[in-house]
Amino acid sequence: MPELRKDPVTGRWVIIATDRAKRPNQYVKIEEERKGGFCPFCPGNEHSTPAEVLSYRPKDSLPDTEGWWVRVVPNKFPALQPEGDFKRFAEGIYDRMTGIGRHEVLIESPSHEHTYADLPEHQIEEILWAFRDRMVEMRKDRRMRYIMIFKNWGYEAGASIEHPHSQIIALPVVPKRVQEELQGASRYYDFHERCVFCDIIDQERADGLRAVVENDSFLSFLPFAGRFPFETCIVPKVHTAFFSDIQKNEIVDLARIMKQTFSLLKQALNDPPYNFVIHTTPFEGAVDTVYYHWHIEIMPKLTKVAGFEWGTGFYINPTPPENAAEYLRKLAAKPVEAQEEGQIVSATS
Repeated sequence: MPELRKDPVTGRWVIIATDRAKRPNQYVKIEEERKGGFCPFCPGNEHSTPAEVLSYRPKDSLPDTEGWWVRVVPNKFPALQPEGDFKRFAEGIYDRMTGIGRHEVLIESPSHEHTYADLPEHQIEEILWAFRDRMVEMRKDRRMRYIMIFKNWGYEAGASIEHPHSQIIALPVVPKRVQEELQGASRYYDFHERCVFCDIIDQERADGLRAVVENDSFLSFLPFAGRFPFETCIVPKVHTAFFSDIQKNEIVDLARIMKQTFSLLKQALNDPPYNFVIHTTPFEGAVDTVYYHWHIEIMPKLTKVAGFEWGTGFYINPTPPENAAEYLRKLAAKPVEAQEEGQIVSATS
């Protein structure tokens, strides 16, 4: 029988449509046509992008030349521009503001093909350091209130360039989706005097129904009220409000659990298109840091958002997260290497 589940953070309801349920192995990826041709992000084509703002490369190599292993450039077609004054004004009942912000592209490696599931852990660590370095730098602009890090993989997920890359956007406002999480977490803290994310971590580790992989610093699990099949969350096990506060040992553990999680999703779903976002606390002074917990959301694009979802705000998930998590755990238990790299969470633990 179908059931409604409530997200404990945002209060959003999700329909788990068991009557139309899909088994985890029934998702078939539609093969995307590879465009080929010229790629502005491949080594040797550095002249085709704006001048880099950050790169990890040998000390004796010049900027905007080959030799890099991570490279960050301004987006050639930015959603927001850093130049100008920040102004807000009204037009009758409507509000406007100048489109001030920063929009950058992080080219994740010289490889045109390899994404998180394929890259070695040390390369994922370098990507995470670049995320952190750019976030720290962007926070110096006092006009900005929030920094969104996200990745679109595959045409169905919105990627317009095949070469694996992420995007970083600094915003003068806090996004509505993040505000909903902040408000829900604040209400929970006011009532329970505990962080809702910390309580979720405790419960997911205790019952093991939706947990997938765990190491010293992070837990990977499928949310109780996941909006999409195989929607996955990665969270630090110790309460931390700001992604930019991440430490070296945490970078190592995060790279490891990302590699494992994305490898399992690729194996289970035949390298699906997906969206990846990092939700972190807005800049200091905007919120109380005791109730919000930074986290990663991974959303494979396996179903379509249609009229019912747009009209009601409800999402319909045809695969219960418990079933999807069990399927991923079984895949993780097969290779000995996966068991050695991280703790596979048992369904009965």
